[in-house]
Amino acid sequence: MVRFAVIGTNWITEQWIDAARELDEFALTAVYSRTEEQANAFADKHGIANRFTDLEEMARSDTFDAVYIASPNAFHANQAILCMNHGKHVLCEKPIASNTRELTAMVAAAETNGVLLMEAMKSTLMPNFRAVREHLPEIGQVRRYFASYCQYSSRYDAYKEGNVLNAFKPEFSNGALMDLGIYCIYPLVVLFGMPERIQAQGWMLGSGVDGEGSLLLKYKEMDAVIMYSKIAHSFLPAEIQGERATLVIDKINQPERVELRFRDGRMDDLTVLQSGKTMRYETEEFISLIRTGQRQSRVNSHANSLAVMSIMDEVRRQIGLVYPADAEAW
Repeated sequence: MVRFAVIGTNWITEQWIDAARELDEFALTAVYSRTEEQANAFADKHGIANRFTDLEEMARSDTFDAVYIASPNAFHANQAILCMNHGKHVLCEKPIASNTRELTAMVAAAETNGVLLMEAMKSTLMPNFRAVREHLPEIGQVRRYFASYCQYSSRYDAYKEGNVLNAFKPEFSNGALMDLGIYCIYPLVVLFGMPERIQAQGWMLGSGVDGEGSLLLKYKEMDAVIMYSKIAHSFLPAEIQGERATLVIDKINQPERVELRFRDGRMDDLTVLQSGKTMRYETEEFISLIRTGQRQSRVNSHANSLAVMSIMDEVRRQIGLVYPADAEAW
């Protein structure tokens, strides 16, 4: 068994717990919250024995082996490094950090302490994304990657009424790029690596974060087109276009259907059966790495996370998206 603690008592943590409990090797033994009331309420609901309101005390405890961090983005680096410095493995929600400087410090802490650090990007570890990787050679020379993740935020209505919730606050390192755009960028990097050139456009909100954006990324023999938004909605699938065929992915953030479509109209359904609790796969990968003594994932690797963060740093530079976390020294 791998004993987990959780930092963050929100809906995403609850989804992760529900998915992780499909795995026999998973145990949930500790929770951290800023208030005792919230810690106890969450622990009682999910049957968690150990409750903490002091993060340092939790990190020092021997009640867990690994921690899942789902706090606001701006807190990820400090919380992860604290836990790693006490010998704990870290599965950290995406985006794993606010910027490359933070992530570099996190990777250094993982290496110094000999622990596992992995970004919890679920899509790239799902079976249907594995099908994309396996069948990619069949499309011939790749010419274009297109991905769109535009999901109108329920919190945007409150924003327009003058109530700025955390999703639109720069002090939490939030916004459309960090929340949604990363789902388009991470698979691109896993499949094709770093681009040669990045051109970015973004629509900034008055609160200081981006509401939406568009990217054009240049590779040696292909380009990538990415669109993301929290202030508009889209139903477009993702495509990887080759000279022989095109891979069509229904949802880049959570691939559930994958098709190989040829120029002559033929279509092969590549979809594979997978759990509806899609966060299961990132947790399964993480636990397997711990049990086999590995210190990073081959898919959600340190190098891939650093490349994605580097791209997002450059996008933010071009559109003028600055976070308070950018001023911190690491």
